[in-house]
Amino acid sequence: MDLQINPARPFVIAGPCVIESAELCLTIASHVKSVCDKLGLTYIFKASFDKANRSANASFRGPGLTDGLVVLARIKKDLGLPVLTDVHEPDQVPVAAKVVDILQVPAFLARQTDLLMACGHTSCWVNIKKGQFMSPQEMTNAADKVRAAGNSRIMLTERGTFFGYNRLVNDFTGLDVMKKIGCPVVFDITHSTQQPAGLGSSSGGNPQYSPLLARAAIAAGVDGLFLECHPDPRNAKSDAATMLGLDAVEPLLKSCVQIAELRKQWEQ
Repeated sequence: MDLQINPARPFVIAGPCVIESAELCLTIASHVKSVCDKLGLTYIFKASFDKANRSANASFRGPGLTDGLVVLARIKKDLGLPVLTDVHEPDQVPVAAKVVDILQVPAFLARQTDLLMACGHTSCWVNIKKGQFMSPQEMTNAADKVRAAGNSRIMLTERGTFFGYNRLVNDFTGLDVMKKIGCPVVFDITHSTQQPAGLGSSSGGNPQYSPLLARAAIAAGVDGLFLECHPDPRNAKSDAATMLGLDAVEPLLKSCVQIAELRKQWEQ
């Protein structure tokens, strides 16, 4: 995948939190693709084949590696979209890399050397989500592990910092710190509204703040936006408390494009 960075047109990573079915993924991907095509935005479909860090053991995790990759391969074939998925263990990496364009290292695993280097040994882009326990400057170390394996196709994603009072807080100065690492920087607008384990056996959230965070991140100069969306958000099988409805995607991205264009003019 050749990722072009355009200050006036942030790229978009979007999809459901977890693969629930091929039909649902195709519905979401088709809708977001239509919106992004209209706005001239590069779109990358995302969905996880396994959510290995659910709050409760009984929570839905997904179809697993083999069946999940079949779904992602279908999205690529039928819609012509690049795809992204999480990997949690080094031995998943070479298998997933045969299908996906971007391997994502979850925030809780952002310091796992073997996993990062396994991703670095592929030709895929590697999206490293910043751990809630990590400072922005510490992401240099994570990126350097991937680079040490011979791969410089790295992006870094901000998804909030956990201070211990059941919510995530975003430090927008950290976006500029991470940009200086020399990688495209992405802002995760839905996970940033999460309340970790806020519902006891699952995470809560405040998705009404996602548009506010998205606009602020674009004004701060991020290269891309990450968001999770669903046709029936409250009944999504994972991260239902932070999911955006499909009808919210177009007005959100339209406003972000307007801000990105203004920022480009100001920078000139």
